[in-house]
Amino acid sequence: MDNQTLMQYFHWYYNEEEKLWVKAKNEAETLAGIGITAIWFPPAYKANSGAASVGYDPYDLYDLGEFDQKNTVETRYGSKAAYQEAIRVLQDKGIVVIADVVFNHKAGGDELEKMMVRAVNPENREEFTSEAYEIEAWTKFNFPGRAGLYSEFIWNKDCFSGIDWAEDRKETGIYSIQNKYGEGWEEVPSTELGNYDYLMFNDIEFRNPEVRADLKYWGEWYVNTCGMRGFRLDAVKHISTDFLVDWLDHMKSRFPEGFFVVAENWNIESLEALQHYLELTEGRMQLFDSLLHRNFQHAAQEKENYDLTKIFDDTLVQTHPLLTVTFVDNHDSQPLQALESYVEFWFRPMAYALILLREQGIPCVFYPDLYGATYTDEDKEGEEVEVTLPVLPCLTEMIKIRKGLSYGLQREYFDFPNCIGWTREGMPEKEHSGLAVLMSNGAEGFKAMEMGIGHAGRIMVDVIGGRAEEVSVNENGWAAFFCNAESLAVWVLKQE
Repeated sequence: MDNQTLMQYFHWYYNEEEKLWVKAKNEAETLAGIGITAIWFPPAYKANSGAASVGYDPYDLYDLGEFDQKNTVETRYGSKAAYQEAIRVLQDKGIVVIADVVFNHKAGGDELEKMMVRAVNPENREEFTSEAYEIEAWTKFNFPGRAGLYSEFIWNKDCFSGIDWAEDRKETGIYSIQNKYGEGWEEVPSTELGNYDYLMFNDIEFRNPEVRADLKYWGEWYVNTCGMRGFRLDAVKHISTDFLVDWLDHMKSRFPEGFFVVAENWNIESLEALQHYLELTEGRMQLFDSLLHRNFQHAAQEKENYDLTKIFDDTLVQTHPLLTVTFVDNHDSQPLQALESYVEFWFRPMAYALILLREQGIPCVFYPDLYGATYTDEDKEGEEVEVTLPVLPCLTEMIKIRKGLSYGLQREYFDFPNCIGWTREGMPEKEHSGLAVLMSNGAEGFKAMEMGIGHAGRIMVDVIGGRAEEVSVNENGWAAFFCNAESLAVWVLKQE
């Protein structure tokens, strides 16, 4: 079986002339050819900010670019038909499509409702700062453009636990809706800010059985309509784990072949929190390793002062490799975004080698690293900034190497702070497989590493780092490998 390689097929500012669904369909054969086995698509349903939306302000989950709602028929990425066709073509080419599911909140209600609320302290959501009082808020969603097609369920104030805008008072805040399911927040994994159930917009009330029923129905409808084979779950630390487990178990009962599921639980401080989430969900989903991303960022910033032997310390891939999706950056960490922590360009080849060419974890490639991106937005000071994210020249080759060569026993040489390496011995069923990786964040690197006795007498060449010499594996299966300063080399067997 070939190694799995996931790709995040979008970024926050996707602005190319070709709509994303069409581009993905047209690129399907090329992506499959280099070794991409799964694609994570952005949210495909109609959002409050219409055609401009990246998709994380969801309005109508049943509108996949089909109805005239929020001043547009198509979404930012195209039409429902184009979405369905992209999924069909990609999966025909052997690339699993993973749909982004945003369950935490809804945005852009159609009608105002009166409700009783209590204001809460934004820094400690367990602390009420008022007695109950009445406000008017946009909590009724009747989706007039869709007019009941696919689902007649109407969302109202009983479907939400919190809101951030009182329309009648023209006041923003965090308001706990006082409903029959309780005056406080739901139990969620994150205890940041006291209880991090409330994140933004209209916070969904998962204690309401009608809400749960419609989201299960929607899940079935979505898969039957589009045929995706996986899900990326957004913002899970803000969502009732009990609900997500229930939803995933329901989907598994309806579709016994199952799904690839990866969840975003953004955390750059606590390994224990991510481990605890995996325990709560009992292996039903993978998690993105935001802690490894943090280490990559620090390594890039600190250069030769960073101890590369500790690059995997306190990361999820180190402790739970079979339940981890690794990544270098994503749409939240890219420049000018809320969680901006972009890994500096000089270190990106090394970071990708660390996720693509090792045994542990499933790597996720970020769209701009393969295609590039140029966009403009305001920075934190309100200044207009143009950002260019260049194509990473070695990335396509590294994905191909992962697909064809990165197999077999892994031997590690994490024994010097500024120079680390590892080898993969290869497997007989993968012709010409096996490799050696060496990287340095300081001066030129050198290290003797074992390839295995089966490679005795073979010649190896660097296909990434620009080393011109050839390396010979000795009769004991060892060889001396080199890399340039602040660079990496990927040594593969020379073809006769």
